[in-house]
Amino acid sequence: MSRDYVLQPFQSEVHLSIDYARELNPQQCAAVTAPPGPALVIAGAGSGKTRTLTYRVAYLLEQGIPPDRILLLTFTNKAAAEMMRRVTDLLGQELASLWGGTFHSIGNRILRQHAKLIGFGRDFTIMDREDAKHLIGTCVAEAEIDVKATRFPKPEVLGDIFSLALNKQKSVAEILGTEYGYFDTLAPQIEDISKRYVARKLASNAMDFDDLLVLWLKLLQEHADVRELYQRRFQFILVDEYQDTNKLQSDLIDLLGARTKNVMVVGDDAQSIYAWRGANFQNILKFPDRYPGSKTYKIETNYRSTPEILTVANAAIASNVAQFAKELAPSRKSGMKPVLVACQDAAQQAAFVAQRALQLRDEGIALNNMAVLYRSHFHALELQLELTRRNIPFSITSGMRFFEQAHIKDVTAYLKLITNPRDELAFKRLVLLLPGVGGKGAEKLFKEFQREVQSPKSKAQSPLASALQGCSKAVPKKAALAWAQFATTISQLEAPDIRISAAKMIPLVIEAGYDDYLKENFANYRTRIDDLKQLAIFAQQFATVDEFLTQMALLTNVEAEDDQQPANRDDEKIRLSTIHQAKGLEFDVVFSIMLCDGLFPSARSSETDEGLEEERRLFYVTVTRAKNELYLCYPLIRAGYGNSGATMQQPSRFLDEIPKEHLDEWNLRTYG
Repeated sequence: MSRDYVLQPFQSEVHLSIDYARELNPQQCAAVTAPPGPALVIAGAGSGKTRTLTYRVAYLLEQGIPPDRILLLTFTNKAAAEMMRRVTDLLGQELASLWGGTFHSIGNRILRQHAKLIGFGRDFTIMDREDAKHLIGTCVAEAEIDVKATRFPKPEVLGDIFSLALNKQKSVAEILGTEYGYFDTLAPQIEDISKRYVARKLASNAMDFDDLLVLWLKLLQEHADVRELYQRRFQFILVDEYQDTNKLQSDLIDLLGARTKNVMVVGDDAQSIYAWRGANFQNILKFPDRYPGSKTYKIETNYRSTPEILTVANAAIASNVAQFAKELAPSRKSGMKPVLVACQDAAQQAAFVAQRALQLRDEGIALNNMAVLYRSHFHALELQLELTRRNIPFSITSGMRFFEQAHIKDVTAYLKLITNPRDELAFKRLVLLLPGVGGKGAEKLFKEFQREVQSPKSKAQSPLASALQGCSKAVPKKAALAWAQFATTISQLEAPDIRISAAKMIPLVIEAGYDDYLKENFANYRTRIDDLKQLAIFAQQFATVDEFLTQMALLTNVEAEDDQQPANRDDEKIRLSTIHQAKGLEFDVVFSIMLCDGLFPSARSSETDEGLEEERRLFYVTVTRAKNELYLCYPLIRAGYGNSGATMQQPSRFLDEIPKEHLDEWNLRTYG
């Protein structure tokens, strides 16, 4: 009979240079000084998560753990660098040998050492999105797929499908079934392209961004000696923002930590808001199940917000069933109650935000310390218009500017061409969307079109459509069918009762084939369609198409000027941002707008319990961005899409979940 006898390493008494009990609150200190073993640290919003991780690294080093035995995984290189800088400041020593960085950067580092084992050279190339798109396009051509006959997705969309499948650790067919139902029938061909793409990358000694994780995991799974090397090397693994990890990342962590089980993950389940890009909420929720005997530490003291805002935050998340129960506790003095503002419509909502922001500025709060947060891009259209009218400077951090997005510019190009047939840019933008038309072809077609427009052979009811038909001989064969559809669409837009209204023209463009174009060309097809529908609703407030296009141009130019400002300028600007983009930030004053059911929570997300709970977490993130003042706004009436008239709006169900005594209701009235 044999049995294990554990040798405990001899260690002389440790003399700590940091007084952890004095520099941390009791909850932080408990997590920082946790004994070896698996640990889940639930760090509530504004509770000092980064501070906790930083001191944990310092504590391990003071316990005698060599820096190269610690692995710190983050989601940005900036976060890793900041933590290591803080540890260096705490201990007064450099940490060059500590393994810290993003999942992808650590994957790259390990793969460079062992690339030959998986068929690659150490000098493999890392492809960017453009490189990957071209290689996938080569695979499609090689497979001899008639992309027009089958309305096959473009290489960029295929790349997004493959990426989502890898990060969720699902098959391409599964992803098509759940996320891209309109391509479901093409599953065999798309899976074939996926296999060809993998083979092409190997033959080219090239990896895309996802391969840095996929092949890292493959390396560890298939090569026991390499797996054991890194399991022994990384005695302690620390993971930041664990609620944002996907299945692939959690599998890597579990495999690396399988030997010592010294895995500490830090995050906040209540701020898990990235399911749409593959994050798996179950990773943090099921951590105690995957690591039996793990300890959970909760850090609940909030240093950011007033007690009144935290009361609303706690109420906002309380209805979620799938969560670790927590109660954010205030460390700050009392302030004003969050304000609930019912507005007549989106225009009045915009007027309220603009006026209140100016009042607060007069009271001494800089515009830079204010933010307007919203669920989706299009929720801020009326607000952008109002701020521009009042000459209130603003910046937008919602990814690409709304009016500069390709689908917005494509659809408005139709309107521009109808109102100004000599608009060369609008004409060329539209014909370049057609198959087989390149730069030279577009130039040739524009000249032909101008001749036809200026010398009409008949006084047709649809002069532009007639001119397009007159150009048909100059159209490439590949584009003949699409050109005929283009001419038909222009004819419909030229109808007297349509051309007078941008709100009528936009839905017609969508229904005339642009909808299919979006499916083929963009992975976020549904989001873009929503944008265009809301653009049509936004257009209803303008008496003429010219007025609509003029305001669009003014807003676009404001955005363009903002982009050109030197980075070091300190001009005051109120921040406009989607909530996803604002995660991790904080502001003295937050305005949350468009809090209507169907908008926030979004109609699509509300169809499942999981989707609704993620939307509620998104609302919680909104509330917890505010330090001193919070304004929750919603319009009572919203214009309808297409022929549907204005509709009454139901306040967001999330507002109903907050006890009324926690909010101060403001009733808006017009002066005079």
